[in-house]
Amino acid sequence: MEEPHRGIRALHTASTITVYQAYAPEIGVTAVRDGRFPSTWLRDRMTWIKPSFLWMMYRSNWGTSTGQETVLAVEIARVGFDWALRHACLSSYVRGLHPDRGTWQRELKRAPARVQWDPERDLNLSPLPHRSLQLGLSGEASSRYADEWIVSIRDVTPLAREIRALVNRGDLDSATGLLPQELRYPADDELLAHLRP
Repeated sequence: MEEPHRGIRALHTASTITVYQAYAPEIGVTAVRDGRFPSTWLRDRMTWIKPSFLWMMYRSNWGTSTGQETVLAVEIARVGFDWALRHACLSSYVRGLHPDRGTWQRELKRAPARVQWDPERDLNLSPLPHRSLQLGLSGEASSRYADEWIVSIRDVTPLAREIRALVNRGDLDSATGLLPQELRYPADDELLAHLRP
């Protein structure tokens, strides 16, 4: 099946989807231990969740960037993820998709979630031709994420290190075998119509 230029590929079940974030250990380790984000987690700032493991590896440099040393796999309810998509606005203006720049700016200001499509990454963290969804949550979406949608939080930093070591040795087949099985997420056209340029 041909890869859509902009599509959501994720590890998901009938009721959940796994997204990735990376934090400093004082937040990440505590979140894993407690199954929820600690009080030091800033819910009044936008938090970005990424369904793509390799995009998270690119963003966090395999969990080695300062403040991103703990890579989390956060399993959340699909009803929550879909709610965020339904209430999201693209993070940049697109002629033809938005009536005009002013309308887009008003939508962006009101929206509790925003979407940007960034090039997906391969095992060498090089860009691929198709794009991967990044979902920013703020306000109501951020609170719902933290308080209602989370099913589990796992520390996948050891997995990131293991895959990176295999890539560095040139063993891409073994590295590929360890990647989360990200399949096309069943988001219908109606759910994504306002988010696809």
